[in-house]
Amino acid sequence: MRILVTRQKIHGHPATEYASEIRDRLPDHEVVHAATPEEESELVADADVVTGPGSATESLLDSAGSLRLFAGVYAGTGHLDLDSFREAGVAVTNASGVHGPNISEYVVGALVSMARDFRRATRQQDRREWRAYPTRELHGSTVTIVGLGAIGRAIAERLEPFGVEQLGVRYSPEKGGPTDEVFGFDDLHDALARTDHLVLACPLTDETEGLIDAEAFRTLPPDATLVNIARGPVVDTDALLSALQRNFVGSVFLDVTDPEPLPEDHPLWGFDDIHITPHNAGHTPEYFARVADILAGNVERLAAGEEDLENRVV
Repeated sequence: MRILVTRQKIHGHPATEYASEIRDRLPDHEVVHAATPEEESELVADADVVTGPGSATESLLDSAGSLRLFAGVYAGTGHLDLDSFREAGVAVTNASGVHGPNISEYVVGALVSMARDFRRATRQQDRREWRAYPTRELHGSTVTIVGLGAIGRAIAERLEPFGVEQLGVRYSPEKGGPTDEVFGFDDLHDALARTDHLVLACPLTDETEGLIDAEAFRTLPPDATLVNIARGPVVDTDALLSALQRNFVGSVFLDVTDPEPLPEDHPLWGFDDIHITPHNAGHTPEYFARVADILAGNVERLAAGEEDLENRVV
């Protein structure tokens, strides 16, 4: 099979490393990497598999002659014209699950940091101040995870040894999940009322946009903590600012914000109890290796005539 790695950068990095990882896993297949739009248009004509961000769906499909699979390198597919792939009879897969280990580590680190108040320890150390202060434990607390996809499940798995009660919230609660209890969005406030630590790991949809609003902050216990590794608009920023100003929420970790990037003069920067990271919870040096693992497995399935592909969305 010919596997074409498109020319676009992936998370700001050239795709050459990704192509190298694929070659290591599929030595019996031809792996080519396009450096220019012209080269990409030429190479796609004979490609069985194309992998990359896939921002130019129509032009890619127009040039393809024997394409069987488009392997996306992101977990989301909202930027793809899936109907065009479907009409062309081309399977589409995504990279769901590649961020599970790294983002779940971020969440665990954030929760431990807030419970043990490491920020206060750092500030006292900067002042060379030896003074004991009260802290909390994760053990025995209740963590609510909104979104039980690959990342939400990874978070639940890594929190298990901490001895916490886990509540899950998802669009289809009948599917269950790894948490002790699972709620639907209609019952979100029942979960929030019992929450010590709220973790947002859901996709941004019409239903989740503004999900954590003023009413949600009124339902949460006033010392509850919040970690958002979903998307910024899942939290109503004005409601969050009001909650911080009125002490309706405890410590907050935001890897995503609304707006994003967060302007220098935005009031969110000014609160002591907020921790902001620049949307890098998903950063990992293992990204290309994990995406290549998914692709390699699917190429072998295609070669064997199988259609049951990992992470298939079309």
